[in-house]
Amino acid sequence: MKIYTRTGDAGGTSLFGSGRVSKASPRVRAFGEVDELNAWIGVARAHVEEREIQLALERVQKDLFALGALLATPDPRRRRGEKFALPAERIAALEGEIDAWERELPELTAFILPAGSRGGSLLHAPRARCRRASRAIAPLEAAHLPGTVLPHAQR
Repeated sequence: MKIYTRTGDAGGTSLFGSGRVSKASPRVRAFGEVDELNAWIGVARAHVEEREIQLALERVQKDLFALGALLATPDPRRRRGEKFALPAERIAALEGEIDAWERELPELTAFILPAGSRGGSLLHAPRARCRRASRAIAPLEAAHLPGTVLPHAQR
């Protein structure tokens, strides 16, 4: 499998099962932001020493691949198979992990400056990228167009 297609040089790209769209499309921007978030999590994961956190970040990366696949496949009828699996239970499990880690921290009374250990400080980049990806996905969900609302948005 080649890592480039030479089909996007004219400013367009293909969505799975839905033809070509402009790279300026909000949908393309959204899955591009999710892809960048995933890459930054990989960078941070390479520098985190705690195995438990490495495994949690790997699970998040797999979830982000599923989210990217959902965003790149506007037709829900084409969303078959494991690569599109992002059940509400997975989101609840991630929130549970975050809550458990948060209970171990002292109460936050101010914003945190991005710093700390090498791995911890590198996690601030994906934190910010996650917020940007969320802002890119929000217009798709707000439009309520067929195939644009993500499954978790309906819970």
